[in-house]
Amino acid sequence: MDATLSILLWIGALICVVLGVVGILLPALPGVPLVFGGMVLGAWADSFQRVGAFGLIVGAVLMIVSFVVDWLAGVLGVQKLGASKLAMLGSFLGGIVGLFFNVPGILLGPFIGAVIGEYLSVRNLRQAGKVGLGTFLGMVIGAALKIALIVAMLGVFVLDYALL
Repeated sequence: MDATLSILLWIGALICVVLGVVGILLPALPGVPLVFGGMVLGAWADSFQRVGAFGLIVGAVLMIVSFVVDWLAGVLGVQKLGASKLAMLGSFLGGIVGLFFNVPGILLGPFIGAVIGEYLSVRNLRQAGKVGLGTFLGMVIGAALKIALIVAMLGVFVLDYALL
């Protein structure tokens, strides 16, 4: 492989990984898939000589696990708290509005949106606060799990790269 192409692929891989890590906080960026894309670019940069099928398959499986964890966390959280559809809509809209207010907005937007949506639905401030807190805790737990999956993915990549 041409050295220039290899360098460009490594740069692309690094950009994907960095954006993927940022994507844990920014819902507009698909964090874990970007990290996986960075793994593929990194493997390609070395013509798949060091990182091959094993490392990429494990990375793909971990990426799929992240989708399942995201989905399950959302469904179980809503079911457990008995959140209304307005709370879910409020959380989503709060997340979008929160993007315009940097990190505090990203963290607080879904919480505030869920509280407002739940309050409009049930007119019970205690229930609305409970749903908002559950939304916030779900986001934090989800982010922690995504970080763990990204660390595992990158660990597999580094081990695969170093062992061959």
